[in-house]
Order: sequence, then structure tokens, then C-alpha cells
Amino acid sequence: MIEDRETKIAIDPGQNLKLFELRSLIPKSEWSSITHILITHGDPDHHWQSDRVAEASNAAVVCGKELAKIVNGEILVIDPRGRELTSWIPFNNVHLLDVGESITLDGVNIEAVKSVHGPVEIPILWFKIKKQPGPGERTGLGSMGFKITLGDKTVLNLGDSLLLNEWEGLQPDVLMLPIGGKGNNTWTMDVPNAIEAIKMISPKMVIPCHYNVSLLWIKGIVSADDQLFKREVEKLGIECNIMQYGDEIDV
Repeated sequence: MIEDRETKIAIDPGQNLKLFELRSLIPKSEWSSITHILITHGDPDHHWQSDRVAEASNAAVVCGKELAKIVNGEILVIDPRGRELTSWIPFNNVHLLDVGESITLDGVNIEAVKSVHGPVEIPILWFKIKKQPGPGERTGLGSMGFKITLGDKTVLNLGDSLLLNEWEGLQPDVLMLPIGGKGNNTWTMDVPNAIEAIKMISPKMVIPCHYNVSLLWIKGIVSADDQLFKREVEKLGIECNIMQYGDEIDV
């Protein structure tokens, strides 16, 4: 959530997927006051509640073009709770962006930044289920990062991405990036790759995301040492904030 006066931006209003704690990541009490919804890709932990939050708030929705399709002149977005690519639903006030495109909505400028989701690997007992993003696959569908300009501040959220050279010199005030990759470019960047991304991007502040999360009964499915990450970021002379659920930071 990014807030400034009457503006409240929700990035990826998804679902907590921990067993016995299945709930919206954004409390329902916040839904009606949201003014902008940004969806970085179609995975359930990022997209599950998007349509419900949009209906409750009538907020503008921004996502990558690959997360939607146009049928008979109507924009349909992949069903947040649908199976694979079998179900698409209408969203009101939805805006589709491709890499490099931008839009200004109620004083907020949103620019689409390239993001590439890595393969997903889930351990089930002694097996591993692996899904590869790509054409015809739901995993990582519509992957896109967003550079958000609100007043005199910029926030860059890279979604769930691997390391990309295209981020050179973006220089946001705040960078939010994943650090829980698992080698061989599985899931997202890992800590070393995230440090390389920071060197290229040159932000003023960094917030690590998408690590040490649970999937049903599995704990720490994308593990990372956030304290090690923080130390390495601070060696670069850059502020690093590790946020817990409910924390707030003034920028």
C-alpha cells in the first residue's frame, strides 16, 4: 500500500496462502478507500482479490497487457480465482500497459517496466512440481513492474522478476524487489542478484519482498536471509527497510 493524502495505491491485492490463515493480504476494511490497483501478474498471491477490491472501491486498475484480452470490444482480465487460462472476467476502469508505456490517473503517473517471472518449483513430500512461465501458461502471466510517481516521489515495484539489464539507471526514491529466488533462476532474483539489481537501479531506499513465505503447510518456500541482504545494501550506502505485516514507513 502506498498512501499520500487522499491517494491510496494497492499493489497486488492477493491472498495469504498459509494453511489456516487464508485471507486477503489487504484487510477488507481498507478496500473501499483504495484509489488505484496495480497488478504485477496473475499468480494467486498477487491477484486473488483484485476484482473484489476493484468492485468495493471502483478504483482504477492497471496491469500488463498480457493479463487481459479484448473480446467484442470488451476488456477481460484473467479470472483471479480461475483455473489456468479457462476463465476471463470483465473489470471496470481497467488500463493495460506494455513495457515503456505510462498513464496518469488522478495525479499518479504509472509507467510499465519490464519484469520476467522465473519458473516456479514447489516441493510436495519427496516430489517437486515445476511450472515454466510462457505462452499458454498461467504462472507469471502478465508479468510487469511499475514505476509510480506520486508528488515528488517515485516508487519502483518489480513484481516477481529475475534480474534484467533493462533496469539500469531507473533511480527511484524507493525500490521494492523480490529476494527469495532459489538458484538456476527459479521463482525470482535471489539475494546476490537483487544486490546486482540495486547497483544498476541506484535507489535511495530498498524494501525486500517475496521471501520466507508459506504455501499451505509448507514453510519458507522461497527462503532468504534478509539481515544479510540488509547489510549488503547498506554497504552500498543505501537505506534498507525490512517491513513486517502492518508496518508503515514515511518517505
